[in-house]
Amino acid sequence: MTSIASVTLEVDDPAAAQNFYDAAFKLVSQVRLRASEAPTTGFRGFTVALTVSQPADVNSLIETALAAGATSLKPVSKSLWGYGGVVQAPDGTIWKVATSAKKDTGPATGTIDETVLLIGVEDVKASKRFYVEQGLTVAKSFGGKYAEFAAAEPNQVKLALYKRPGLAKDLGVPNDGSGSHRLAVTGSTTAFTDPDGFVWEASA
Repeated sequence: MTSIASVTLEVDDPAAAQNFYDAAFKLVSQVRLRASEAPTTGFRGFTVALTVSQPADVNSLIETALAAGATSLKPVSKSLWGYGGVVQAPDGTIWKVATSAKKDTGPATGTIDETVLLIGVEDVKASKRFYVEQGLTVAKSFGGKYAEFAAAEPNQVKLALYKRPGLAKDLGVPNDGSGSHRLAVTGSTTAFTDPDGFVWEASA
């Protein structure tokens, strides 16, 4: 089964970005960094979503990210589906931290249960078909609104699709954007570019 081994964020200053991510999220193998000066403006069409077990962990990760230099896009709050918040890293990447739980069962642990690459697409059904053809397995699907693919192993990044305007609204940013996504996905597959311009690279 095709799966995501890691995602690479393309940043202006890898050393500065590494310092931020070490302080904010303590991310290791799933998220990599490399230098890029590719032109990019506005919304890049994706977010990296971190799922945690309870609101205390959302608060802890968001507070740590803000202290490390992130900008708040959506303050943490309760919603129908749970509790979460959205921040933008100094390199421009948007991060969402959320939980489906509405009450704490203990102190914050700092544990990230799941990492999801959520990309905004023009046509969810068409992109879902494309990714199925590339060997990904659909785990959840809600018509033309949302699709999520299974990860081969628990610690791997999941891929999910959402209509681009809806994703921008959910993240609290304008939908406008152009140029590079500043993102590359490394997977157990041959290299390809998806219908919305997201680049996949084959793992070594």
